[in-house]
Formats: sequence, structure tokens, C-alpha cells
Amino acid sequence: NNNASLNTVTSNALDTIERIIFHELQSYTSNSIKIRETCNQFINTLPAIKKLLLTDIQAMYEGDPACTSKVEVTLAYPGFYAMLIHRTAHALYKLNVPLIPRLMSEYAHRKTGIDIHPGAKIGAYFCIDHGTGIVIGETTIIGEHVKLYQGVTLGAKSFALDEDGNPVKGGKRHPNIGDNVVIYANATILGGETTIGSGSIIAANAWINRSIPANTTYHFPKA
Repeated sequence: NNNASLNTVTSNALDTIERIIFHELQSYTSNSIKIRETCNQFINTLPAIKKLLLTDIQAMYEGDPACTSKVEVTLAYPGFYAMLIHRTAHALYKLNVPLIPRLMSEYAHRKTGIDIHPGAKIGAYFCIDHGTGIVIGETTIIGEHVKLYQGVTLGAKSFALDEDGNPVKGGKRHPNIGDNVVIYANATILGGETTIGSGSIIAANAWINRSIPANTTYHFPKA
């Protein structure tokens, strides 16, 4: 019957997932010395992570006129929750820990609607206002004192393809954002060679695939 078929398919899928996870982690977990070294290195990054998160709290508190306290940021703001997980996942990503950083980022994505790849480099005093629908790609580099509103995409413009027509992995694919930049709701910025200069303001619904000079206020051209 249909239920039996569904159970069989589900069981087979879970078996496949289990084999994939085992394969991904086997080479890493078989080396106990490497695990201890990685754990020690990660523990050593915790003070720096805390320092960055305190700047994020400050930025979100100062950047939202509706916010009444820093405690409110830590307990009620999805943007801070996403950054708490991202900064931790990014530290693990830099240590080449397999799979776990991606699982963390997708957990935050499900909880907040904010999709930040653990490879993205984000500077201090990062403010996410509202946040739902934000996408930040793996090779994005963001400076300090940057503020993003809901629906912003920092994505890839195009991909080089291999002989089979599949995207080539690696390479700089996502934009660079300078310091003191504000990007308003639903703006889309694409491309690894695209740089938004420091001090710029990007208006809502902008579509950008080229670099913008510093201290520019960019409005999407009207039709």
C-alpha cells in the first residue's frame, strides 16, 4: 500500500543520508590528535567571537529606534541570533571542520529566515534590521559598521562551467561591501568582482552587478 511504499522510501533515504554523513566525517574523526588540536584552536577563538558579538549587539541596539535595550537584542532579535550562530560556524569553517558549519547555518536559516553561508567574512558592528529573506553567499566580504535590511541578497552573478556543464566550485563569486554601508530592503548585489565602496547607501530594490564608488547613494533607475 501507499504507506508501506512511503515508509520504504523514507527508510532508504535515511540510510543514504547516514552513509553520506559517515563518509564525510570518517576521515576527520579517525584522527583523534587532529580533533583535539581543532577543539583547542576553536576554544582559543571564543574570546574573539564574543568581542565581535558584543559589537553586533551594540550596532543593532543603536541602529533600531524601536529597540529598548541590549538585552532585547540578545533575546528577541533574529538578526543577532543569526549572527551568534554565524560567527561560531565561521570559526569552525576556517578550521576546515566538515559539515558542521553548514548544518549550523541551515539551522539558523530555518529559525530566522536569514541565510548566511559560514564562509562569509563579516566585520564588526554588523546590524541586521528585520532580516527575513537576507541571503549572504560564501565568498562575500563585508566590512565594519554595515547595516542590512530584509530581503537583501549578496549573491553570485554567474558561474564558470566545467566540461559537463556543472558550476566550477571555488573562486570569488560574491560581492565585497566596504565599511559604513547601508543596504535597504530587497536590494540585490551580485558578482565576485563587485565592490560597494565605503560610506555608500544602496536604496531599496536596487539591482547591482558592478562596483559602486565610495560615498555613493545609489537608487535603482526608474523604468
